[in-house]
Amino acid sequence: MESIDKKKALNLLGMATRARKLISGEEQVLQSIQKEKVNLVICTTNSSENTVKKIKNKCEYYEIPFIQQFTTEEVSQAIGKQRSIIAIADQGFTKSLMKMKGFNDMNE
Repeated sequence: MESIDKKKALNLLGMATRARKLISGEEQVLQSIQKEKVNLVICTTNSSENTVKKIKNKCEYYEIPFIQQFTTEEVSQAIGKQRSIIAIADQGFTKSLMKMKGFNDMNE
């Protein structure tokens, strides 16, 4: 992913936070996945293997896109909180992120 697109994506995460369309923290994200209230889950690249596996399995079961793109520092700076797992609860923000270069094939 190019740095300009990465910057735009991180800015979009900040906008989602201000719009209160972003859920952060492992437990809150897991609960929201189970209630099917999220459209996209983002896990940071430096999250633990067990955490990534747990979140990814939940996403696969509930058919929610899962991406692992940014570091914890990048996400934390973008949303203003120290977090490694976040979810977007808005279709518009999700579509905008997925359209950006580099996200098209991230749902593994």
